[in-house]
Amino acid sequence: MSKVFYRDLTTGQSTSYVELLKDLTSATHYNLYCRSKDYYVVFKSIVLSLLLNQEIILLDDDLSQEEVESQVGKIQNSEVLISEVDRVFLSRILTLDELFENITKSQKNWRITLFTSGTTGIPKMISHDFTSITRSVKQTNKHTSSVWGFAYNSTHMAGIQVFFQALLNKNTIVKLFKLGREEILKEINDNKITHISATPTFYRLLLPVDQVCPSVERLTSGGERFDRKVFESLSRMFPNASIVNVYASTEAGTVFASDGDTFSVKPNFKNLVKFENDELYLHKTIMGSSNTIQLQQNEWYATGDLIQIISKDPIRFIFISRKNEMINVGGYKVNPGEVEDVLKMIDGIKQVRVYGKKNSLLGNIICADILRTNSEITELDIRAVLQNKIQDFKIPRVIKFVESIETTRTGKIKRN
Repeated sequence: MSKVFYRDLTTGQSTSYVELLKDLTSATHYNLYCRSKDYYVVFKSIVLSLLLNQEIILLDDDLSQEEVESQVGKIQNSEVLISEVDRVFLSRILTLDELFENITKSQKNWRITLFTSGTTGIPKMISHDFTSITRSVKQTNKHTSSVWGFAYNSTHMAGIQVFFQALLNKNTIVKLFKLGREEILKEINDNKITHISATPTFYRLLLPVDQVCPSVERLTSGGERFDRKVFESLSRMFPNASIVNVYASTEAGTVFASDGDTFSVKPNFKNLVKFENDELYLHKTIMGSSNTIQLQQNEWYATGDLIQIISKDPIRFIFISRKNEMINVGGYKVNPGEVEDVLKMIDGIKQVRVYGKKNSLLGNIICADILRTNSEITELDIRAVLQNKIQDFKIPRVIKFVESIETTRTGKIKRN
């Protein structure tokens, strides 16, 4: 029996690699613009575009028409008829070995275009070639038996990187994104998932720790600050897993990794990163291409990520905040991530969103939306803890208990 390529509990779909091969070699149309809620359609379209050596543009299913048109204009026709020559070529791919041989061949014209996450501001289009999109993929014998829990949107950078890691090692992909907590844990154990890559927001959905998942060997977290409380909880829930924190972006892919909050610069990246005024800059040679990327001195991209250097030789640093997320309160700069970290350490608090609200006297006031696991926690209880942990100007003036906290299309907390 052929290994499962993709499994989706919500649709009951379980597609093998042999079935993927049949779908690809019998295709009559190619989607230049791919927009679908069905992850299998997205994955199949990416592989088909690779085989045909053609560009593919991934459109999130929840992008508004205005967001799409602001980037790519009006889409007249996304389906392109595959030429007779290409159809003959596809029909000659008879085995999985031949399929993968053609996937990994040099693709001169192939490009994949993605949108940034849209945590703040309008999403931007970024294009990558095969080399840059698969730069972080590891292919060794030990990776061939991996089973990946897919916990991202299928059309965003983090999801695409997981997809290629799984595809190029012929792994099984199990969709976890948008499932409920009990469904996620059942899928992990039933499918013996070994690897999960997700945002801290996703991992917090799995708490509290009331069962263990022994099959998982590695957890990767990225996209947001990863607080110590979640790290310790995951260590108990996944006792056999190493936990890695990564820094990645749609513009550059995965750049740094760390076992905790402190990141280091790999020797091969030493001359490709720099820090100015506490902001991280990346060299253009590790970036995707985009008409919206502005470079300093035609060389360096300002990421907008603020960092604190811990040591200079070797370079070690921690991420503080996004530059555009800092909140000005009466002349003081408040990092919402710092306040969130303190709040999330309080027992009975599961998730938090800290944000600024315009105020005529102070410029902004700090507000906090709090998702509780213990309804007995009161605002007075929270304020009593905060008074001993952070400065007064950082304590939220408005605290609201909510039933859920809105996330972006990539699973991160939505800031505005």
